[in-house]
Amino acid sequence: MQLLIATRNDHKLQEIRALFANTSLTILDLRSVPEAPEELPEHGNTFVANALEKARFIYELTGRIAVADDSGIEVDALGGAPGVFSKRFSPEGTDEANNAYLMQRLAGNANRRARYRCVIAVVGPEGEATAEGVCEGRIVESPRGRGGFGYDPYFLPDEFPGRTMAELSMAEKNTISHRGRAFTQLPGLLTQFFSEAGKN
Repeated sequence: MQLLIATRNDHKLQEIRALFANTSLTILDLRSVPEAPEELPEHGNTFVANALEKARFIYELTGRIAVADDSGIEVDALGGAPGVFSKRFSPEGTDEANNAYLMQRLAGNANRRARYRCVIAVVGPEGEATAEGVCEGRIVESPRGRGGFGYDPYFLPDEFPGRTMAELSMAEKNTISHRGRAFTQLPGLLTQFFSEAGKN
């Protein structure tokens, strides 16, 4: 089965393709849809709303089953921010600027608890379905590691004490990451998705 992932983010695609490397699912991305805009609509205040909006947009544009995700980091001391604005946390919106702004906002704060959250949405002729993955951890004061992207060099997951997300291998990261946990539910989600459609 071909699935159209509503993203052009190479880092995300590498993680998703690694998850399904030994399955029958063929992962395509927005570069296979010439008519797709560079930026997909994101007007929601929740990860669920944004994931569904992006998947609906691509399904309506192409008529093909579309899978979209919306993800970000939630920092307790910031009331859950940046949340859905993780990619646009700083005015510049780059990884470097976002991380610098996060460090500025957390300066002097002893509460460093945080979590990565990801919601995936599947939209097709049979209907819609969503799943969520969460990875708990905390924010460190200085970056470590060269892997990953986004806030990974500053995020210390609970399940790998002493190593940031950016210090993990792809395989290690996929076992605990918010995106890995959300996307590993996709095969079951699709089975249920089509099974329910067949009853109608």
